[in-house]
Amino acid sequence: MGGHRFDVAVVGGGVAGMATAARLQSAGRSTVVLERHDRVGGCAGYYRRDGFSFDVGATTLVDFSPGGVGGQLLSEIGFEPPEIDVQDAYELRLPDRTVTLYHDQEQWERERRRAFGDDESHRRFFRFLDRTAETLWGLTRRDVKLPIQGVGDLLRNARAVGPSNVGLVRYLRWTMKDALVRYGVYDDRPLRTAMAMLVEDTVHAGLEEAPLLNSILGVTIRSAGLGRATGGMDGFWTAFTDHYADMGGTLNVGEAVTEVTGSRGSFRVETDDGRHRADQVVSAVPTELTRRIAPSVVGERLDEYVSTMREQEGGAIVVFLGVPEAAVAGREHTHHQILPEYDEPLGNGNNMFVSVSAPGDTVSAPEGYRAVMLTTHCDVEPWQGLDEATYERRRAAIGRRLVRGARTVYPDLGTDPAVYEVGTPVTYEAFTNRPRGAVGGYRQTLETANQRAVPQDVGVDGFYLAGDTTWPGLGTVACIKGSGIAADHVLGRR
Repeated sequence: MGGHRFDVAVVGGGVAGMATAARLQSAGRSTVVLERHDRVGGCAGYYRRDGFSFDVGATTLVDFSPGGVGGQLLSEIGFEPPEIDVQDAYELRLPDRTVTLYHDQEQWERERRRAFGDDESHRRFFRFLDRTAETLWGLTRRDVKLPIQGVGDLLRNARAVGPSNVGLVRYLRWTMKDALVRYGVYDDRPLRTAMAMLVEDTVHAGLEEAPLLNSILGVTIRSAGLGRATGGMDGFWTAFTDHYADMGGTLNVGEAVTEVTGSRGSFRVETDDGRHRADQVVSAVPTELTRRIAPSVVGERLDEYVSTMREQEGGAIVVFLGVPEAAVAGREHTHHQILPEYDEPLGNGNNMFVSVSAPGDTVSAPEGYRAVMLTTHCDVEPWQGLDEATYERRRAAIGRRLVRGARTVYPDLGTDPAVYEVGTPVTYEAFTNRPRGAVGGYRQTLETANQRAVPQDVGVDGFYLAGDTTWPGLGTVACIKGSGIAADHVLGRR
C-alpha cells in the first residue's frame, strides 16, 4: 500500500502512538498508524499461542477511572473499552513477610502499620508519601508539561500547580533514598526493599538515582487503580483498534517505516511497503529509532538524548505459561510481586511480577485453563552478541528461575504447561525492533527525567515525539499523558 496522503502519520502503534492517533482522529484529522509488528500495543501488547493470549509487557491499565489520565482519553475519543476490573489488591512477597498492597487507602494504612511498624518515623514517612502522592496524581491529571521550553510552558505549569503546591519544587533534586533517609526509615530493610521493588517496577531505577516525585507516583499507582481488561491487552487493543477504524483512522500493521523526509505540509514516510505523505508526523518509537529513520528531519537535535538514554536502557525477561486451572486456583489475588532474596541485587528473577488471567476469561485462555505471565527486569548488555548455544542456555536458566520463584505462590505452576515460552531482550528486538531489546522505557533518573526529559517538540515544525522516551516517562499512564501533549502540538494548542 502506498501513495496515500494523511493529515498526520504516526510512526509506532504502541500505547502512545495509538492514543495520539485516536485523539487526532477524533479531532477531525485524518491519521495513519504505521506499526512494524503484526499487532499493536508495543510494550503493553500481546501475542497469541495455542488458544492462549499473553500480555507481553504491561498487564494492567493504570488510572482508567473517570477523570483519570486513561479515563480522560476514553472520554475524549468516545471509547467504551471491555470491562476493566480494578484490582482490589496485589501481594508483595518479601523473604520474611507478605505485604498486601490495597487499592483502598484505609485498608492500605492498616496493612502498612502491620507490615512495617507504627512508630513516629514510619507515620511521618507515610504521611509525607500520602500527601505528596495525592497532590502529584492531581497534577498529573492536569495540563502540566515538562521540560519547560518557554514562557508559555512556565505559565501553563504555574496555573496547573497553583500557589499551594509550589513547595514541591524543592523536591525536584531529591531521590527516593533522600526521602527515606530524611524521615529516618532508610535502615528499615523490609520497608526500604519494598520501596526499591516498587520503584524498580515503575521507574526502572534504584533508590539512589530514582527522582523522588516520579518514584512517589510509581509506588502509589495502585491507589490510582490497576485495571485488567477482559481478555487482557488482547481484549483492550482489539476493541480499541475497532473503535479507531470506526472513527475513520487507518492502521497498517506489519509495515516498517524506513525513512521520514520532508517538512511540514509535505512529509514523505517511506516504508517497506511503499510511501505515504503527511502534513505532520508524530514519531512514537524510541528516540534512537526516531533519529535513525528521520536523520534529515531531526538533524543533531536528538544526539545528546540518545547518548544519555543509552546509558539508562533496561530490558525484561518474561515467561509465558498456559496452565490448567488447578495450578493457580484458590488464590484471592491474581497479581503478586516476589523477592526471593534480600541480599541479591534486584532483577533477573530477584523482584519478579506474576500476573494470572482472571477466572472465566476465555479470551486469555481456553476454558479450564489460565494464562500466566512471569516478568523481571534485566540489563540488556549480557544478552548481546551471544552464540546460539550460550543464548539458549541462559534463556533456559532464567526461565527455570522465574518459575521456581513463582512456585512460592503457586507450588504446582509449570509442572504440566500447555504453553511454555521465554522472552528476552533478544526476543523483544526481533519482534518490535527496539534497539538492543530495551523495553518499557529508559530508567528515570535525575539526569533523564522531568526538566531533562526528551520533549515532544524538538524544534522541527510539524514533527513531534511521543512515547516512553519522552516526558512524562514510562508506563501506560505516562504514554497516554504524553500522547495528549503530542496531539496538542499537532493541533496548534501549544
